[in-house]
Amino acid sequence: MFRIMSEFVMGFDVLAQLRPAVTIFGSARSEEGSDQYELAREVGRRLGEAGFSIVTGGGPGAMEGANRGAIEAGAASAGLAIKLPEDDGPNPYQTLSLNFRYFFVRKVMLVKYATAFVLFPGGYGTLDEFFETVTLIQTGKVERFPMILVGREYWGGLTDWIDRVLVERKLINGEDRLLFEVVDSADEVLAIVERAHSERGAGIDNVPIA
Repeated sequence: MFRIMSEFVMGFDVLAQLRPAVTIFGSARSEEGSDQYELAREVGRRLGEAGFSIVTGGGPGAMEGANRGAIEAGAASAGLAIKLPEDDGPNPYQTLSLNFRYFFVRKVMLVKYATAFVLFPGGYGTLDEFFETVTLIQTGKVERFPMILVGREYWGGLTDWIDRVLVERKLINGEDRLLFEVVDSADEVLAIVERAHSERGAGIDNVPIA
């Protein structure tokens, strides 16, 4: 119990300094120089230049690309890591690194101070973050903020399934399909994030409301 509490206190104390922040997720397996790595790097850099801190899961791949772009822009670049059996350690492009023992504490930190959530193609971990966060927004447990899926080719099969199965069978409302957007470019990501941040106002946390 005290270990869990200490992780929450650590995260709240440190991450509150990073507002406004954008959380970026994606595959740890995207190699340096690949299209996904370089696009994540560009997104991190463009958002950093626009005044946003970048928060990732702290790993390699797309997360490293986003942290690297933030560093290149002179922005705060945070990695929230968790110890895993096959762990390559944190990527080197971070101005702030936190390590968590508990997945659920780490997830709260990744969402709480986010102005937006940007998800690049990834595996189970990325999909887990997508579905959990969109559920929090759908159920009103956090304030609504942009969820941006980058890569229409990758996400197209999932969004088609959501439309064809979940919406048509009325397992979710049609409005729930509008809780996320799918884009292809850094320009689109930046436009969505800046618009939402301007409309919402600075310094607002995604504090659970129930």
